Amino acid sequence: MLLHEVVETSAAVAATRSRKAKVEALAALLRRTTPDELETVTAYLGGTLRQRRTGVGWRGAAAQVEPADEPSLSVTEVHEAFETIAALVGSGSQSARAQAVSELFGRATDVEQRWLRGAVTGNLRQGAQDSLVQEAVSVASGAPLKAVRRAAMLAGGTVPIVVAAFAGGEVALGEVGLEVLRPVQPMLASSAPDLAAAIARAGGGGDGTALAVDAKLDGIRIQVHRSGDEVVIATRSLDDITERLPEVVEIARTLPADSFVLDGEALALDERGRPRPFQETASRTAQAAGVVVTPYFFDLLHVDGDDLLDAPGTERLARLEALVPRPHVVPRLITDDPAAAEAFSRQVLADGHEGVVVKDLSAPYAAGRRGASWVKVKPVHTLDLVVLAVEWGSGRREGWLSNIHLGARDPERPGEFVMLGKTFKGMTDEMLAWQTERFTELAVSPDTIREHYVVEVRPEQVVEIALDGIQRSSRYPGGVALRFARVVRYRDDKTADEADTLATVNEMFGG
Repeated sequence: MLLHEVVETSAAVAATRSRKAKVEALAALLRRTTPDELETVTAYLGGTLRQRRTGVGWRGAAAQVEPADEPSLSVTEVHEAFETIAALVGSGSQSARAQAVSELFGRATDVEQRWLRGAVTGNLRQGAQDSLVQEAVSVASGAPLKAVRRAAMLAGGTVPIVVAAFAGGEVALGEVGLEVLRPVQPMLASSAPDLAAAIARAGGGGDGTALAVDAKLDGIRIQVHRSGDEVVIATRSLDDITERLPEVVEIARTLPADSFVLDGEALALDERGRPRPFQETASRTAQAAGVVVTPYFFDLLHVDGDDLLDAPGTERLARLEALVPRPHVVPRLITDDPAAAEAFSRQVLADGHEGVVVKDLSAPYAAGRRGASWVKVKPVHTLDLVVLAVEWGSGRREGWLSNIHLGARDPERPGEFVMLGKTFKGMTDEMLAWQTERFTELAVSPDTIREHYVVEVRPEQVVEIALDGIQRSSRYPGGVALRFARVVRYRDDKTADEADTLATVNEMFGG
């Protein structure tokens, strides 16, 4: 299959707002794909390369190369070229990489070059997120969507299971299970404005139903796999950070089981045992020296041959507590008393944590899903939004990129964002310096960045914003605007696809 066919489909998907039309276009291309091309085409339809890292940045991809007149590149040739590029290391690798990129782009037409740049930089705004690709795989292969989604969650993505979907359908997908040392997509929590709403949503209606109330730790989400002496630690985005957390590896090897999969958080503590700022934990996972992190676990997905994904929370937590010493289990209260839950929540906040997560103890572990089984509550309302543009500062902030434009994901248009407002509040000098460098890298037109007061950036950087609420506004397309928004921190552990949606914003504030 030629890359040109993928690019044409990408354009067709981006051109329509109809979810059904998007799925039909994707499925039509998948039906024409040969078995040996399926993984590559599936990745490309989702807007990503199969290589997690290629060593090619925005500047490398932006280099101008004379395009080809006619399409000739196959998807297999493109994949193999990036495999070669990603493998380049050591002395001379930079020039070799530039040469390889130039040769690849030189074989691409102008429209193919634009697609390649978007794929390299993660900026293919074609509206085909992984959930849509999964629907297309179901339609094209005939496998039930439920089976496709479950297998993709357990395999860590759609690409690893697409061949099984086409070759064996539901039966083959059913054989995809949790595999120790292979990270799965984590279960996620929805949000509620207060504890009473969270309890109601999680099924605690005052009828004696006990719920778990977990401390919400302000750390890095980790998934710890162990098989014998081998340990793998993955982030929520499934990146392997095992080598960066030797203290967590050591603790994992002391636990009394031969194999397990644990879900939890890692965070840095001060000398009093209180959580240090999130940035210090984040820097530690980025291999900064001198910062020690402590793991706290809140769920168990597998232990010594027993998969627990479909087991109720009561069983998973009982087996978690039998495996992990109490100092490494997240603070938790199991209760059917709202007053007790409220008192526990206040203590969690007094201990320096950011809130609580209310959990339905009858629910299974829904890998990759965000539903009502887990509901988080923070006393300060925060949203994870995407930076769409940034303005040059004035006065004391002269020369720095300062005021950021904030957007929520548009649930009706995958890959698109709805602007909700701007803020320059909460930024330290250190943060201003960092974001000036970061948004210079993300600028859509880096060569003319100094010529414009407002700098449009690629929608990739997630930022956590605290706010007092929202208000109706005709100024922004979503019909609402943020009230008293201020920056809490930048979230490098989240992608733009994980930012909050406009629907979440309205739901949180009764809009």
